[in-house]
Amino acid sequence: MQIRIFNKTRWRLAAWYGAAMGLFLSLCGVAIYQVMIRFYLLSIDKELEAVTGTLHSVIEPTLEQPKRLKPIFQVVLPNLCVTDSNCSTTKIPSHIQRLHSQHGIFNTFYQDKIYYVRFIDASGELIAVAGVSPDELPQSVQTLGWQTLKNKRGIRYSQKSLQLHTQNDQLWGYIQVGRSLKELDNRLAAFKLILAFGLPTTILLVGGSSWWLAGLAMRPINRSYKQMQQFTSDVSHELRTPLAAVNAKVETVLDSSHLSEQQARDVLTSVKHQNLRLAQLVQDLLLLSRLEQQTLMPQKQPCCLDILIEDLIEEFSALANASSLQLQSSILSHQPLYVIGDEDQLLRLLSNLIANAIQYTPAGGNINITLKKNNGDAVIEVIDTGIGIAPQEQEVIFDRFYRVNESRSRRSGGSGLGLAIAQVIAQAHGGKIRVKSQVDQGSTFRVRLPLKVAS
Repeated sequence: MQIRIFNKTRWRLAAWYGAAMGLFLSLCGVAIYQVMIRFYLLSIDKELEAVTGTLHSVIEPTLEQPKRLKPIFQVVLPNLCVTDSNCSTTKIPSHIQRLHSQHGIFNTFYQDKIYYVRFIDASGELIAVAGVSPDELPQSVQTLGWQTLKNKRGIRYSQKSLQLHTQNDQLWGYIQVGRSLKELDNRLAAFKLILAFGLPTTILLVGGSSWWLAGLAMRPINRSYKQMQQFTSDVSHELRTPLAAVNAKVETVLDSSHLSEQQARDVLTSVKHQNLRLAQLVQDLLLLSRLEQQTLMPQKQPCCLDILIEDLIEEFSALANASSLQLQSSILSHQPLYVIGDEDQLLRLLSNLIANAIQYTPAGGNINITLKKNNGDAVIEVIDTGIGIAPQEQEVIFDRFYRVNESRSRRSGGSGLGLAIAQVIAQAHGGKIRVKSQVDQGSTFRVRLPLKVAS
């Protein structure tokens, strides 16, 4: 069920991400397509305006009569083809004409049929053309300022038209300069092909990437969900154990026909013990929850760590002696060390570390609590000669309900919340806690807390 829910959510995230990215890429592709067209057409228009304007300025001052072609036409456009002459040369060109037929001013513009020049009379009939054959362009001639034409082979041309006037200001006709859009159309066709094949491929790649990214995004949620499941399972187990013990005692009493006063006291004592265990577990869970949610903020005030450690040594001495352990402290600072924090919470932090050290150190072992100053921090070390912690377990030692020695912890009544509470308290005070340990050689828990800044 869990896997199906997460896979379904992962598919949804991947689909939404892929759809959003596909839409974004499509819009970008269309935008780039339009920008390319606009930019290219603008450059073509500027070229046409420049060529048309130059021809107009050169030819118009020489015009005397409408429809009459002057020698300047052949000089400027040596390959000019007159429509009624079948493009044949009617007279021998002069030296200047021969020179320009080899080095015509506008030869380079229409020699590859990129540009063409047409002359139209005032009635709209074609007079002459250069750059293309007269029948290659549409026969219907229009004299609009800007046009887009298409020849028989489907090649498009962009055309610019200007009026030509004679010297006495009569309308001679029109000059039209056009440029082939074949290069633009080829580029656009290639770009469309790239979009047609590249966009789906990109969307597929984005879909695969989004599936992978959705998996990465779901990992913390999946991990939190598993932790929640584990936490629920651990809490249920911890609560079930004392409840089962209480239930067993109650059933024993109910099944007994006669119960002596001593037996009744034993049963009540056992029930009380299990109730205390339940109460302690619930109290630890509430404390841990409030600390993590920051609803139980520490009552910060100056706390002397020297005094706290001395009080803890005195408090745990009896327990250490009962377990045949030697408990001692080493204050390595020449002056008392103060931190700003909640004294009760700091006592709980160190109490949990010392209690764990006593619990996991065999009889005859030593436990030493040291206090020193290091780089502006107070460093407290709880060093024991206990059973130690394996390297792979050191990474999860501060997780809730984790126990290094499961069976021994169960017998001693430990809930596995002590180190989790200690870590949260250390973090709430701006500090951190670390462990260094070797199996069968003992452990060192190091707590680093920021010292009170001298005023």
